[in-house]
Amino acid sequence: MSENQPVFDRDLGRRRLARALAVGYPDFLLARAAEDLAERLDAVLRRFTLAADLGTPLPVAAPVLRVKAEALLRMAEAAGADADILGDLERLPFAVGSLDLAASLLALHGVNDLPGALIQIRRALRPDGLFIGCLLGGRTLQELRQVLLEAEAETSGGASPRVAPFADLRDMGSLLQRAGFALPVVDSELVTVRYRDIFGLLGDLRAMGWANALTQRSRTGLRRETLARAAALYAERFADADGRLRATFEMVWLSGWAPHESQQKPLRPGSAKARLADALGVPEIGAGDKAPR
Repeated sequence: MSENQPVFDRDLGRRRLARALAVGYPDFLLARAAEDLAERLDAVLRRFTLAADLGTPLPVAAPVLRVKAEALLRMAEAAGADADILGDLERLPFAVGSLDLAASLLALHGVNDLPGALIQIRRALRPDGLFIGCLLGGRTLQELRQVLLEAEAETSGGASPRVAPFADLRDMGSLLQRAGFALPVVDSELVTVRYRDIFGLLGDLRAMGWANALTQRSRTGLRRETLARAAALYAERFADADGRLRATFEMVWLSGWAPHESQQKPLRPGSAKARLADALGVPEIGAGDKAPR
């Protein structure tokens, strides 16, 4: 993901998000993320001076952040959102060292330069400031991706990308470290949403502004026979006993702190005060010794 080869058409994505907000954005995933955010911040035993909500589509994070912070700024990426600032996650409108707490729910997976966005967030934090974010991970919509690719290949002899690529969980920790965060933590949860048919899922994705905004997307819509074949494949492979279809959303959580001298640091090699062998109550074995049998 880079500015030279953008994955997403960001302007198109913002326009679709603005339309989604105007007609009624389905909040089921965001509500889940806001509940999880509250639980995670409950474990942080301090209050913050200034918090910022970075790009969360609906104002669901604001009540959670206000519990922990004396003041809150909400930045939205699309017109029509209830926000203090209209901004861009790839060009944050915050001064260096101006925030104590930053949170973002289900927005960062849509940026072209995730490492760059994380660097900007870290720079916007004061020393010992906290970032916590939730974004969609690589297993999101794995069922839909599979059936659309196969159905289009069968019915048209080729396939174009229809579902966005999402960052892999295994890469997230290194991205936080590259951005300069201390004490990085990454984990994920699979959330399964069930639908009567594929059309209900596609309708929700459009209603959240998540229709295909890839720069390499096909400019023609899915053919009727392709969509019908995808619907049949989905029902055949991913239906529960009651006939309802499963859709997977991987919610990846990231957290890290802006470095500060008060934070825990790993011990220097050779600085241990006790030997592991003593702690285990066994004799120490040198490099040339053989282990007892």
